[in-house]
Amino acid sequence: MVMQRASRTRAVGAALVAGSLVLGLTACGGSGSDSVKVGLITKTDSNPYFVKLREAAQAQADKDGAQLVALAGAFDGDNEGQVSAIENMVGQGVKGILITPNSSTGVLDAIKKARDAGVVVIALDTATDPEDAVDATFATDNKAAGVSQGKWVRAAIGNAAPQVVMLDGTPGGTVDTFRHDGFLEGFGITNDSPEIVGQENTNGDQTKAQTAMENILQRAPRINALYTINEPAAAGAYQAIQSANRTGQITIGSIDGSCTGIADVKSGKIGATVLQFPAEMAELGVQAVVTFAKDGTKPSGFNDTGSQLVTDKPMPGVESKDTAWGEQNCWG
Repeated sequence: MVMQRASRTRAVGAALVAGSLVLGLTACGGSGSDSVKVGLITKTDSNPYFVKLREAAQAQADKDGAQLVALAGAFDGDNEGQVSAIENMVGQGVKGILITPNSSTGVLDAIKKARDAGVVVIALDTATDPEDAVDATFATDNKAAGVSQGKWVRAAIGNAAPQVVMLDGTPGGTVDTFRHDGFLEGFGITNDSPEIVGQENTNGDQTKAQTAMENILQRAPRINALYTINEPAAAGAYQAIQSANRTGQITIGSIDGSCTGIADVKSGKIGATVLQFPAEMAELGVQAVVTFAKDGTKPSGFNDTGSQLVTDKPMPGVESKDTAWGEQNCWG
């Protein structure tokens, strides 16, 4: 069962990995024996989005005089690595764990054990299923972000008969499900709609997305609308489209809001992207753990950290900002 979400308003303005075993590193920060230990577990340590999230968590830990223990899965989808990381952190005596779960259900047992041991657990970016498996979540409303992407892509192709491809991420994650479903809703189709001519899982990886798009273009040469789970997937798809001499013929939508992604929107490689605020997720998470350690106050519920569609091709009825705004608010 999904908890009722309490939204909040946003004011716009080194993990070591060996195979599937995640190794711990206590980062610089508060060095006193009474400093608060905060754990951070991301899906990978290579995706720029999670790099930014980790950097923001470290900066906030330094500001609060806390110690950050940063770990990551060996790859997007490495549930076993994340379970090992949770166990590792509980053993190190962290007061709280911030986690971007690879699977929304795959680490629930380990999370429960951590909470039973008195550790506050907060999901960042990716909600668990059910959401109340953790104490709180700080994340983008990914359904709303997907809706924005879908509305814009549908408007951008105009009166052309839609030929849609879905480049999804990793099955089993709420981020993937919410973004996918949101895009369909915004576009005005369903999973069974004949307008969808191709779908592949890419794990949000640029190389996998390029390969997937190359294969789909062979099967469905009249594609004119493309959903991508994130900007690395969009970049990979664009390479395939360029190689097939189809640039300018396929409208690409994405989600992330990295400075690289905003540059790709500005250059026309991506039509629009939905900018997220990973730094705020990390900052709020660290602050919540430090507060819990000091006075026992636990965070609760789903806290929306906001999102914003960015494009230089605004569409009627779709709220957006241009890339000049995006350059001022992007991350990475």
